[in-house]
Amino acid sequence: MSQSACRSTHTGFWLGIGWLLLVLASGLAAPWLPVSFPPAVPDLLHMAEAPAWADSPVHWLGTDPQGRDVLTELLYGARQVVSISLPAAALATLVGALAGGAAGFWGNSGVRIPWAGWLAVVAACWWWLALPGRWTVSLSLICMAGLAWWMSRRLPPAKPSGWPIPFDSLFLGILTLLGAVPRLLIVLVFAAGPALETSQIVALLVLVAWPEPARQVRAQMLRVRELPFVEAARAAGLPGMRVWYRHALPHACQPLLATAPLSLAGLIGLESTLAFLGVGRPPDVPSWGNLLGTLQQEPGAWWVLASAGGALVLTLVALQQLGRQLLKRT
Repeated sequence: MSQSACRSTHTGFWLGIGWLLLVLASGLAAPWLPVSFPPAVPDLLHMAEAPAWADSPVHWLGTDPQGRDVLTELLYGARQVVSISLPAAALATLVGALAGGAAGFWGNSGVRIPWAGWLAVVAACWWWLALPGRWTVSLSLICMAGLAWWMSRRLPPAKPSGWPIPFDSLFLGILTLLGAVPRLLIVLVFAAGPALETSQIVALLVLVAWPEPARQVRAQMLRVRELPFVEAARAAGLPGMRVWYRHALPHACQPLLATAPLSLAGLIGLESTLAFLGVGRPPDVPSWGNLLGTLQQEPGAWWVLASAGGALVLTLVALQQLGRQLLKRT
């Protein structure tokens, strides 16, 4: 690559980083920014009005066909990116890394649960479905599992017993099932109905986004588990769980550093598509997709397309540039 092309690539990379930081800062500070109009409040005297930079402008970027201030909607739309797409991408990456890493490391016979453990799992599932305080029960079960894991580290290792879990086969079956249906269709099936809360939308996006990082980590783990340092850790007598999360998993997760920005870009596009279609969220929630959806009422509102579409395109391009640079460094 020539020096001028390399300089241009670095310039585009830092411009993308600057834009992403601006989106992040806007999303976090949106409620405290001195905007002239609150979000989702129409100005009935200025509906579908183009920007007018006069001495005393009322709406810097104009208004949408419903009379809402475009600048305010853009700032609060960035808040949706920070509060929905970013946590969903982080959780999907975490879930995919743990699931793919476990499937690649232990395969179909590396994890065994005693028969009493299977009975406890069945009883816990029944308990969770039967009792009204499900989240309290879930928290209690997590605490009990943590206590059991802490005690197991201080007891001498027992001889493996019980039925082995076909973890890898179950993992591949779930991936095949989720991959057979387009993820937009899955989201539409679950979101078509009453408006969802923010946590529910995040969980829905995690459901459709975790298989891709899981495939990458599993493929990498199949190679890492045969490397000499993993064999040396096993030969030293370290517990399998410790070998997995302290030695093998960090190396298997290295490809995620480059693909995480691309996963975030995909989730931002998916969330914007849902908002554009008016699915899953109330119509008064500010979003870039919701702002683009108002073009159906006024196709000639070019300033709305330029503002919301430009913000969305710049964010996706910046994330692609970030992923490309991280891919070169891994």
